Amino acid sequence: MVRNRLSIEAYVEGVLTGNRLVLSRAITLVESQLSSDKELAQVVLEQILPHSGRSVRVGITGVPGVGKSTFIETFGKHLTQHGKKLAVLAIDPTSQLTKGSIMGDKTRMEELAHDPMAYIRPSPSGGSLGGVANKTRETILLCEAAGFDVVLVETVGVGQSETLVKGMVDFFLLLMLAGAGDELQGIKKGIMEMADAIVITKADGENKAAAQRAVLEYQNAFHLLMPNANGWSPKVLTSSALEKRGIAEVWAMVEQYMQLTMANGFYTRHRQEQNLEWLHALIRQSLEEQFYQNNDIINSLPQMEEYIKNGKWLPMKAATYLLGIFNKNKVI
Repeated sequence: MVRNRLSIEAYVEGVLTGNRLVLSRAITLVESQLSSDKELAQVVLEQILPHSGRSVRVGITGVPGVGKSTFIETFGKHLTQHGKKLAVLAIDPTSQLTKGSIMGDKTRMEELAHDPMAYIRPSPSGGSLGGVANKTRETILLCEAAGFDVVLVETVGVGQSETLVKGMVDFFLLLMLAGAGDELQGIKKGIMEMADAIVITKADGENKAAAQRAVLEYQNAFHLLMPNANGWSPKVLTSSALEKRGIAEVWAMVEQYMQLTMANGFYTRHRQEQNLEWLHALIRQSLEEQFYQNNDIINSLPQMEEYIKNGKWLPMKAATYLLGIFNKNKVI
């Protein structure tokens, strides 16, 4: 057992009683890459699983500068003031060079960080696709078991695919700035199709008129997309964290969405599909880890890389060769 690790019983009891310190340690446990920690985390997750699944999961994304942290703080304060226990999973970008991350969301959400009804957990993205941490799904389960009513997942929002976020939340919110005209051309159709709503932020002062024009732009864009299977028509709202306007309307919209999807059965189907996606993602991740940790692959990979760099082999031929070595040595 790794030093400073708690017992299974201590982790489970601490999480279920809402002990913030134990919750943080449990999240650290599930994020660990140590084999012993992975085994312990698996048992802890299995025991808290019956107590999870009851929160509203909201993903929030947007380009840098849109004011995600400011919006989340104001939005979060609205929720806690109305009796909601809130967990914010703030995913910080990880440097591809140093592998370090900024981890600055607690300082950007200082007021919310001191709210006894809120819990903020910054985690490095680890460079994972979609701007989410590798263990975000497990962290959501732990927060739900700890009694949080709403779990917000703030993504990096640096232009990567946000598909993974959509695959782990109930409601996907896209934050945008006013001045939509030219910017609308740069929006990928994919992320528009995934968004359940767009909120135009910083709709105050001289930006008010531009924000209203942006609403019309995005509403027209939504009309060009295929109808959603969930029966929901995506909304476009404006908000001002500075003036505390539009925040209550955003939460009312999320509640309306939840009521609709629970009534028409989409909510249950969506959660089931997400769990199946999680299964396949774990299989792919596990196979990749096994592949690169295989001794024969470790020994052969440098030569294959040299062949490719020197133009002797095509990448496809090298991949086929390496997979052949891997499969030959695998014990099923």
